Amino acid sequence: MGTILVAGLLAGFGIAVQVGAITVLIMSLSANHSLRTGLAAGMGTATADGLYALLATTAGAGVAALLRPIAGPMRWIAAAVLVLIAVRGVTVALRTRRTDAATVSADETESAGEATAEPARRPLGAYFQVLGLTILNPLTIIYFSVLVLGLHNGSSWSIADAAVFVLATVAASACWQSVLALGGALIGRALTGPRGRLGSALVGNAVIAVLAVHLLVG
Repeated sequence: MGTILVAGLLAGFGIAVQVGAITVLIMSLSANHSLRTGLAAGMGTATADGLYALLATTAGAGVAALLRPIAGPMRWIAAAVLVLIAVRGVTVALRTRRTDAATVSADETESAGEATAEPARRPLGAYFQVLGLTILNPLTIIYFSVLVLGLHNGSSWSIADAAVFVLATVAASACWQSVLALGGALIGRALTGPRGRLGSALVGNAVIAVLAVHLLVG
């Protein structure tokens, strides 16, 4: 049981501690909206990791074999969604910046803070958005399937073993995603001015677009 617990923790950190589009998206949501929104987005990724870990422990290679033929279309869909997110983020940031410049006086600008950022996104919406994007990544299920098959060498796990592995995976992933959200919030707090907010939004969404292209060509 202890070995499976450690394996679950390592699996969760192994798949979570990878700089990618989801990492940038979580930090961007936290920086440009709120820590609650970033944490909710991070929990979306942790939930997806847990679901994939559950599938891996119960279906293993079977699920991986089913996903391999559709890995290409899933990658295209994920990339398209990321591009849409980036375009929308840049559009909203620019529109908000123009509106603020026309309506907020110089004295009010310094204290506007949150009002000069993108319109607040609800944590629940961020949760489901990132959950869907993470689920669309076929590499995650293949990762967990190979890991689990290597751990039990073809023998079946008990329900308790599978539960420990899944819960440990979720805990490790959630821990790392929370660190990302906190980091994004600290960055956002440092960039309180309208120009800083606009700059972070443009850079963050540009990185998301680049990672979407990398997802297609990688």
